[in-house]
Amino acid sequence: MKRRSTILSATIAAAALALAACGSSASPASSSTSLAVTSATSSALGTTTSSSAPASSSAPATGAASDIVGTAAASTEPIKIGSANFPEAVLIGEIYANVLEAKGIKVERKLNLGNRELYIPALLDGSIDLIPEYSGNLLVDYFDKKATVTSSADVFAALQKALPAGYMVLNRSTAEDKDAVVVTAETAAKYSLKSIADLAPVAKDLTFGGPAEIESRRSGLLGFTDVYGVTFGNFRTLDTGGPLTVSALESNQIDAGDLFTTDPTISQKGWVVLEDPKSVFPAQNILPLANSAKVTPEVSAALNKVSGTLTTDILVGLLTKVYAGQSEADVAKAWVTEVGLG
Repeated sequence: MKRRSTILSATIAAAALALAACGSSASPASSSTSLAVTSATSSALGTTTSSSAPASSSAPATGAASDIVGTAAASTEPIKIGSANFPEAVLIGEIYANVLEAKGIKVERKLNLGNRELYIPALLDGSIDLIPEYSGNLLVDYFDKKATVTSSADVFAALQKALPAGYMVLNRSTAEDKDAVVVTAETAAKYSLKSIADLAPVAKDLTFGGPAEIESRRSGLLGFTDVYGVTFGNFRTLDTGGPLTVSALESNQIDAGDLFTTDPTISQKGWVVLEDPKSVFPAQNILPLANSAKVTPEVSAALNKVSGTLTTDILVGLLTKVYAGQSEADVAKAWVTEVGLG
């Protein structure tokens, strides 16, 4: 479902190695290494540009985020929209692009970039201007690793304060997609598992699978140990909520895996999402993260309408179509037209 060129795949792999060589994840400050990685990544990206005249001015949507919209006049330069490298992120990036294009705003797609450690530096150095994000992980895994807030409202407020000058988040949607610890029904029954805490006595004999970065994130293996006393005996590096993790769980190569709560595969296969009563995974409302200078009132109004329309149930329905083989671009365009956003 992810369509990446050989060049882009090689570039991102090289970029990941470069970051690993630095010995730590990228910080909000844009280091020379981060800039080099981002430049290498963005130079290999294929882009699609829509050329049309800017829309006439309209009032920004109400809400805390829209109160701080930049007042710069619409630029003739396109808004460069990025996304993480999994189907849902690409889908939402396409939704944002379609809605802006419908308002006569030029966009340039730079989707499927990689993980947060790659695309946040790209935002900070101007390689991209706008990206769909997840409020909780963006806060605790990147901009404020000491944050302890977990509720939707508290996470959103803390995130606005933690962002560096010149960057902003627009209104959050009610649509939420969290990472989740998922097991098969058989594994849940065998070990009497209902929550992550129930793994504590048996995790040493189990293998957990997920993306490489979850091993070092607080909203991941570090949090499982610190909060629940759960330490897995083995960790297997797979993909970001994708087919490798699904396949490994289905074939019993792993005992538990990191999947997204919006993944229709979970219900289709009757798998069990373990409860997270102590909120290792904070609220994860979907929202746009942007360079403030590129957020005109027209941009803000258009994207805030997306956030006001998108719900978790709608997102699951759209993803079901993507997982069934439709392209993210086609699904996004059809939905934007159907609900009157385009």
